[in-house]
Amino acid sequence: MVFSGAVFLYAFLPLTLAVYALAPQRGRNAVLLIASLLFYAFGEPVYVLLLLLSSVSNWALSLCIERRRGTRTAKLALAVSVLLNLGLLGFFKYADFFLTTVNGLFGLSLPLTGVRLPLGISFYTFQTMSYTIDVYRGHVRPQRNLATFATFVCLFPQLIAGPIVRYSDIEAELHTRRFCLEDIGTGARRFTVGLGKKVLLANVLGELVSSAGNATVLGAWLGAVGYLLQIYFDFSGYSDMAIGLGRMFGFTFPENFDYPYLARSVTDFWRRWHQTLGQWFRDYVYIPLGGSRTTRAKWIRNVAVVWLLTGLWHGAAWNFVLWGGYFGLLLLTERLWLGKRLARAPAAVQHALLLLLVTLGFVLFRAESLQACGQTLRAMFGGAPLWDADALYALRSFAGVLVLGVVGATRLPKRLWKRLEPHPVSAALGPVLTGLLLLAATAALVDGSFNPFLYFRF
Repeated sequence: MVFSGAVFLYAFLPLTLAVYALAPQRGRNAVLLIASLLFYAFGEPVYVLLLLLSSVSNWALSLCIERRRGTRTAKLALAVSVLLNLGLLGFFKYADFFLTTVNGLFGLSLPLTGVRLPLGISFYTFQTMSYTIDVYRGHVRPQRNLATFATFVCLFPQLIAGPIVRYSDIEAELHTRRFCLEDIGTGARRFTVGLGKKVLLANVLGELVSSAGNATVLGAWLGAVGYLLQIYFDFSGYSDMAIGLGRMFGFTFPENFDYPYLARSVTDFWRRWHQTLGQWFRDYVYIPLGGSRTTRAKWIRNVAVVWLLTGLWHGAAWNFVLWGGYFGLLLLTERLWLGKRLARAPAAVQHALLLLLVTLGFVLFRAESLQACGQTLRAMFGGAPLWDADALYALRSFAGVLVLGVVGATRLPKRLWKRLEPHPVSAALGPVLTGLLLLAATAALVDGSFNPFLYFRF
């Protein structure tokens, strides 16, 4: 089940809200847990057991850590938790990649597992792993109620594609939270904005990316820029929907995007893009390795490790490994040599260079193979005819959505609304605009069949 589907919008969500509203305060976690398991089972019925295994095992190990704090047993329980989480993630995500690589290198024919990647496993394993680490560090007290902990792990608004919500983010709200019309309204508006990003922008941009091709310079650039905008509106739209849904049920989830395409440096870009993932790697990998408070050689190693893992987290393919290496190298270059020089350049130059580097990075990220990536890059930089009839048709057909995408990736829409907010008409205009946006998104969903979520594959 996806948020941008009619079943979710007009059946699952209203029914869940109704049951949740009627339930007593002490029974609302149970309502959310049951709803979350049904939500997950709608698309991945076999892997519900895997989700429950992750919940039960990490809950039990956290209690063991607490009871045996300061002993070797606590360290062992933490190690088991980390190995279990990484083992599950590694098997389902990387086993076939490893076997394929070995077969290719050594000319073997080892059989592949043939298993599908469980939805959301990259997210919920990181959440449960951070939980047991935080219990071991003494940052949070272990949750003694299994149902409450399972609600945290399985919470459907953020289960499939984040943001990565840590236990400490919602610990208090798992026990006591308010449920009121004000939060429902605020959450519904945030959800609808995300739905509009996804359906009216990301989906249409995805059609451009699919049709642009790389046979010409114009087509290759249209595809690259279209994907740059598509992946932003796809993932930030999903995050908006998740944050909005959380608010509707009384939870405050962390923000995940802060206008990343307004950044002027690679470092700043990664502070703004998928913030919860970057913060996770910072707190559980980079800082424990020593962070930047160490020798230069070790700091370079720390950055390299983080970006290798970031690439692998996104997918089991060489282009993701190289993508992680690409951004790791850019960050090192910026920090060691070019950062101060670039800071003296005009803001427009800094911004244009950042967008070029990120666009090239996402060409590698999107590529189905390294050969396809090479073909696209060659076409972008003159290794193909300038344009053809198909590229010109794509430009004419999608020029409007490209302009909307560029404007939507800036703060301009938010600033315009902020200026309007003090005016009395805004009180009535807000619900009207939300309703119209929901209506337009629903019409687009009914009319079209292209509705993928890019980050489901991660």
